Amino acid sequence: MAREELCWMSAVELSRAIVAREISPVDVVEAVLERVHKCNSKINAVVTLLGDEARREAKRAEEEVKRGVRRPLLGVPVTIKDNIATKGVRTTYGSKMFEKFIPKEDAVLVERLKNAGAIIIGKTNLPELGLVPITDNPLFGATKNPWDPSRTPGGSSGGAAAAVASGICPVAIGNDGGGSIRIPSALCGVYGFKPSFGRVPSYLDPPVFIGMVSHGPITRTVADAALIMDVIAGPDERDVFSLPAVSFSYLEKLEEGVRGKRFAYSPNLGYAVVDPEVEEVTRRAAAAFEEAGGRVEEASINIPSMEAELITLVLAETVAMVGDKLEEWKKIAYPLYLGFLPLADALTFKDYIRVRVKIKELWDAARKVFEKYDFLLTPTTAVPAFKLEEGMGPTKIAGRDVGPLGWMPFTYPFNFTGQPAASVPCGFTKNGLPVGLQIVGRRYDDLGVLQASRTFEKVRPWHDKKPPL
Repeated sequence: MAREELCWMSAVELSRAIVAREISPVDVVEAVLERVHKCNSKINAVVTLLGDEARREAKRAEEEVKRGVRRPLLGVPVTIKDNIATKGVRTTYGSKMFEKFIPKEDAVLVERLKNAGAIIIGKTNLPELGLVPITDNPLFGATKNPWDPSRTPGGSSGGAAAAVASGICPVAIGNDGGGSIRIPSALCGVYGFKPSFGRVPSYLDPPVFIGMVSHGPITRTVADAALIMDVIAGPDERDVFSLPAVSFSYLEKLEEGVRGKRFAYSPNLGYAVVDPEVEEVTRRAAAAFEEAGGRVEEASINIPSMEAELITLVLAETVAMVGDKLEEWKKIAYPLYLGFLPLADALTFKDYIRVRVKIKELWDAARKVFEKYDFLLTPTTAVPAFKLEEGMGPTKIAGRDVGPLGWMPFTYPFNFTGQPAASVPCGFTKNGLPVGLQIVGRRYDDLGVLQASRTFEKVRPWHDKKPPL
C-alpha cells in the first residue's frame, strides 16, 4: 500500500489492519512523518515532532502484533494539543512563560492513549494559553487553514484540526472551553466532538475556563471519535468532577440511528448574526435528519447571550493564574492580548459571581429546549474561515457590527451548561471553504450526539473531501 494511502486511513481501519498484520505500524509511522515533513511547513500545525520516539514505539508495536497482543489503538498515530501534559515532552501552552516546561506526568487521557497502544507523533499548535478562537502565539506563530493557507484554522485546537484535515494524523486530541474543538473542526472541514463536562477526566490543566473545559477527539470519521471515547472516557480520582463510567461501547452502539428523534434547528439562538451563506448551508444540512427518520423543526430559540460573561471569566482566571508575574508576562505576551488585559483591572469578585448567576439563567432557558427536543442544531460558527490578517475575527457580519466573539456565538453556551456537542462537516461556501453544523445533545447524552453525527455522516458523507494542500 502506498504511503499516501496510509495517511488517509481512519484510526479504525488502521487498528484493524495492523492487528490483522496487513500493514505494519512502522510503515504507518514513516508515512505519517513523511506527511508531516511534506505539509507542516505550509500550515504550521505540529510544533513539537517526536519522530525518533514514534519510530521506537512503532517497532515496539510491531513486536506486540507478532506476539498476538491486542490493544484498541495499537500502532495508531495521534497528536496531542500543546496544553495537555505529556511526560518528558515539552508542553508550552504556546507561551514564552512555559517555553522550556517539561511535565513529569502525563495527563490522564495521555496515559490512557498510551496504554491503548497509540503512538504520539507530536504536539499541535494553539493560541497562547488557549485563550482565543484563533491559532497564533509568540513562540511558534500562526497555524494556517489547509483549505486556504491565507485563512485561519480557528482555535484554540487549530493545530489539531489542521493536522487531521491535511492527512498528518487520523486523530488529534484537543480541548474545548468555549468551542475550541468544534470551531476549528468546522473551519477545517473535519469532525470534532466535545464530550460532556467530566466525561473525560482532566488533570494537570491550567486553571482557566474552570468548570467548562472538555477534552476530546478531532477526527475525519465519527467512528474514530467513538473509538477514542471508548479509550479516554471514564472516571479518575484525580479529577473530582469526572463522571461515572458508561456500561457500553460508544463504537459498538454507534449505528443505532436517530429514527423518531426530535431535532430543533436554530440559525441564531435568538441573538447571533450569521453570514447568509453559512445559514443557507446549515439549514439545508439540518434537513438530512428527516431522511434518516428524525423529525426536524426550525424552532424559535431564545437563550441569553453569554459573550460578556465568557470574557469576564477568561480575563479574571487568566490574571489570577499569572499572578504576580503579570507585568513580566505583558512584555512577552501575544500582542493582541494586550488590548484586553486592562479590562481585568476593572473586574471585581462581584462580576465573577454575577457570571455564575447568569449561568443559571442560561440553563433555565436551555433545559426548556431539551424538554421538547432530543437535539439542537445550529451553525458551528457564524462565518467561514477568515483571513489571518483579521486577527481575532471579523467585526462585521452581514453588514452588522458584532462583538469580539460575535463570529463564534454558538459554541460557548454549551460549555457553560456542560452538554455534549459536536461539529460535523456539512458543506462548503461558494469559495470552497468548509462549513460546520453543530449538534448539541441533552446533558450526559454523549452517545446520542455520536449516533446523530454518524447518521448525518451516512446521509451526507464527507470523507472524499480533501483540501488542495
